[in-house]
Amino acid sequence: MGTIRARTAGLSKPTICSSSSSPFSITTSTSRTETINGSHEFKIGGYSLSKGMGIGKYISSDIFFVGGYAWAIYFYPDGKSSEDNATYVSLFIALASEGTDVRALFELSLIDQSGKEIHKVHTHFGRALESGPYTLKYRGSMWGYKRFFKRTQLETSDYLKDDTLLIRCCVGVVRSHTEGPKTYNITVPPSDIGRQFGKLLESRKGSDVNFEVDEEIFSAHKLVLAARSPVFRAQLFGPMKDQNTRCIRVEDMEAPVFKGLLHFIYWDALPNMEELVGLSSKWASTLMAQHLLAAADRYGLERLRLLCEAKLYEDVAINTVATTLALAEQHQCLKLKAVCLKFIAQPENLRAVMQTDGFGYLKESCPSVITELLQQVSKVGERSVITCGHRNESFDSDMNGRRVKQRIR
Repeated sequence: MGTIRARTAGLSKPTICSSSSSPFSITTSTSRTETINGSHEFKIGGYSLSKGMGIGKYISSDIFFVGGYAWAIYFYPDGKSSEDNATYVSLFIALASEGTDVRALFELSLIDQSGKEIHKVHTHFGRALESGPYTLKYRGSMWGYKRFFKRTQLETSDYLKDDTLLIRCCVGVVRSHTEGPKTYNITVPPSDIGRQFGKLLESRKGSDVNFEVDEEIFSAHKLVLAARSPVFRAQLFGPMKDQNTRCIRVEDMEAPVFKGLLHFIYWDALPNMEELVGLSSKWASTLMAQHLLAAADRYGLERLRLLCEAKLYEDVAINTVATTLALAEQHQCLKLKAVCLKFIAQPENLRAVMQTDGFGYLKESCPSVITELLQQVSKVGERSVITCGHRNESFDSDMNGRRVKQRIR
């Protein structure tokens, strides 16, 4: 058998990448840890009736979802632990879905209902945690406080109002993921489903219903209309559907408005207002938005109603604001109404607005708004402008008076 000889050599240093080395590629990756946050409010009515249900028994909130997991709030009116002898109420957040080692941050708050914003809060958020986020091992695991609040103090506090408690829970589920280099890049074009449906409306192919509006005929598709509007769905497919859908007559609407309504239904966007009216002016555009807002409310198109409300919000002006205010009142557009009232009440606007035809329509159709306008005027110290500038004009209106709309054409 041969002899093995060993030769001692110095340890070699690790090779560092340098420009003298052969070509090499560099890849990178990044690990990101973040929280997926969500909250839930739990209102407990009839608190006094919940007392005495027993130690360890709880009232549960509805299940809510944060970070892909289900959660529930547990409130123990008589406490969770028998050793406390119902001295405290207990409050916990529980994992209500299957999960293993779910890491999360929590916040439990008892809401002050006096308006003083002095809430009772226990939170993980915004503070350094020595051991990191709390870990829930399995379904049913809980985090919270057996001695959350003394019952005697709770029952004499501002947290209890009308025998009702309000609890807010915030959950931040901790998630980690590693991002590596992208080896490809595929550009995804934006959705053009609106354009495709718009072309369908323009071509009239497959149309199966007609509407007569102000002596003009419009063709459309029942399924598209029904999918977009609950009113059209009832009219075309409901128990009281129109028997003759070859041509449905639409009353109290002008042709350009109905055309704009169909444009939104198919395109999911506002039409060109000036093009519909046939006039190039901001006033004409505002007038069309007013009519479309009423049409949107009539056919249950909430997105169209909000789009029109936003446009009217931006286009508040002397000659149109009174009519816009009347529409805001009639169709429950509260933010738009507030803006109109504030605009009219300004000293530099009030007299001019009161000279417009729209102000007369406002008094006739929405007399209660005049009272609100007076209150708004009083806030800026201009009540006398109305009483002195219009001594011979009464704000009382004939509730049986005929309502007159501005026509588009």
